[in-house]
Amino acid sequence: MIELSNITSPEDIRQLTIDECESLADDIRTKIIQTVSVNGGHLASNLGIVEITMALHRVFHAPEDKLIFDVGHQTYTHKLLTGRFSTFDTLRTYGGISGFPRHNESEYDCFEAGHASTALSAALGFARARDALKQKHHVVAVVGDGALTGGMCYEALNDCGNSRTRMIVLLNDNEMSIAENVGALSRYLSRLRSSTGWIVTKKQVKHRLQNLPLIGKGLYNIIHSGKEMIKSLVVDDGFFSALGFRYLGPINGNDLSEVERMLTLAKEMDEPVLIHCLTKKGYGYMSAEKKPEEFHGTPPFLIESGKSANSSAKSNGAIANEELIKLADTDERIRVITAAMPLGTGTAAFAKAHPDQFDDVGIAEEHAVTLCAGMASGGLKPFFFVYSTFLQRGYDQVLHDVCIQNLPVTFMIDRAGISNEDGQSHQGLFDMAFLRHIPGLTLIAPADEQELRLAVKAAYEWNAPCAIRYPKSAVVLPDGASVDTFAIGKWETLVEGTEATILSVGSMTAAAMRVAAQLNENGLSVQVVNASTIKPLDTACLDKLFAEGKPVFTLEEHVVAGGFGSAVLEYAALSSANAQIIPIGVADCFVQHGDHQHLLEDVELDDNTLVKRVLHAMTKEDRSNG
Repeated sequence: MIELSNITSPEDIRQLTIDECESLADDIRTKIIQTVSVNGGHLASNLGIVEITMALHRVFHAPEDKLIFDVGHQTYTHKLLTGRFSTFDTLRTYGGISGFPRHNESEYDCFEAGHASTALSAALGFARARDALKQKHHVVAVVGDGALTGGMCYEALNDCGNSRTRMIVLLNDNEMSIAENVGALSRYLSRLRSSTGWIVTKKQVKHRLQNLPLIGKGLYNIIHSGKEMIKSLVVDDGFFSALGFRYLGPINGNDLSEVERMLTLAKEMDEPVLIHCLTKKGYGYMSAEKKPEEFHGTPPFLIESGKSANSSAKSNGAIANEELIKLADTDERIRVITAAMPLGTGTAAFAKAHPDQFDDVGIAEEHAVTLCAGMASGGLKPFFFVYSTFLQRGYDQVLHDVCIQNLPVTFMIDRAGISNEDGQSHQGLFDMAFLRHIPGLTLIAPADEQELRLAVKAAYEWNAPCAIRYPKSAVVLPDGASVDTFAIGKWETLVEGTEATILSVGSMTAAAMRVAAQLNENGLSVQVVNASTIKPLDTACLDKLFAEGKPVFTLEEHVVAGGFGSAVLEYAALSSANAQIIPIGVADCFVQHGDHQHLLEDVELDDNTLVKRVLHAMTKEDRSNG
């Protein structure tokens, strides 16, 4: 029996017996549970897909054959089977391996993915490239049923089926995406789940009939002519068939031999094939099986109890929903919408308090935005809770469907700023840049919990598009400070100073106050202004600062290009101000994964580096004046 630690490539498992593979699957689950319990990560989905991943690597020959996972967070077994056991303990840690497929980690990671519903389009692209170059390898897309709530999947399915491009889609149906799947497709797949015996029965009947002397083949053809009618009544696989796919299944996706058998069959077909596999999310770990949503993306936890090992700070999503619950108690027009993230965004609490005023649309951000636009047009007050990284997918709808029509939709942008262990695809560092330039959109970044509460109330009363961005955890300002007043377009001085000013945005306001205290100890008096409204700017405040002539630093946990600092520079240029403005934010780069402090140091936004940057800039200013 081979040890998991000795596996250096998929070739090492191809000669194993099924019994040996099943024992190895247990070892893989143990390793995943142990690692995620320490580092945090995506647990339930990875425990459910172990056998499918092993079967893929036993039947196909990656990296020549292309295996594309949707979403990439379900690739932990894939990593363990492709030579990354020795580094697996570093999963999602600073300098360690990513929780998603990465080219720079392995040649087996043929396509990087951090967002859902992209694998089918990517796989079709790989297949078209293969055909154009007259190559023969296989292309397999592994897609969760939750990903099928995203519209891109249907665009790709339609294109692939219409062109009859040879490609295999493995549908991993665990009845969950991040939250419980919603919508008509979920109900359709539920019907298909009841038909597990169809494919087996059909093959048995075909084999026995065709082996009957003389009449066997003729009798089979007669029966086969009526098969599709019977099958549509019993199985109803017409949806995928209508799109041009050969449908196989459903089968038990946690049965390694059955998955291998079906993949081998699909491998011989010269047409688009979809294999429907039923798996159990969290399989093999009872805590995750019972509460798969809580173990979708989990912080470190105690294996014995399944409880979080660390007490986490209160989330800003929970704080915002507390305010909306109060408002909804007296206003039935309020609607809260999320895209498959009720726990992550804190909207589960609102759903419990006001179930008739809550909608989870699945992994469909574009639909969610335009749904909100329709609600607002009909007289409701919609609040869309969404991670910054996922709102990127709804940009066109924000501009076209909400802002052009000046509709009172509020975007509650969670995980704004550096988003730690999930890495470059999940960093919320671009939302100001792609929202700030849209006419009519108000953009707010509260400094602390109290200002967030006030901003939610202000957005509720605001009769126009509004976006509120905030980090995952509530921010506490130094020395017991708190923002107790808020008005859109008005900034507040939190620290007085005479030699320079820091205009800080959102999560960086607490940092600016700490930095100002350190600079004061170095003999430099620095003012800190909480610039919580990014659009519109507080131009009266800026005019006053420009007239004073002291250096102005802008500070944001966001890319500099197109961000808050850019907005201040634009205003200074348009108003012909003679001002020294130094924007400080994230440079032109993608930020990797790791703990928040290490990442802040990497992008030079940690307190010590900020002190040095301000002192250096002020020294240059003194030299130029001298």
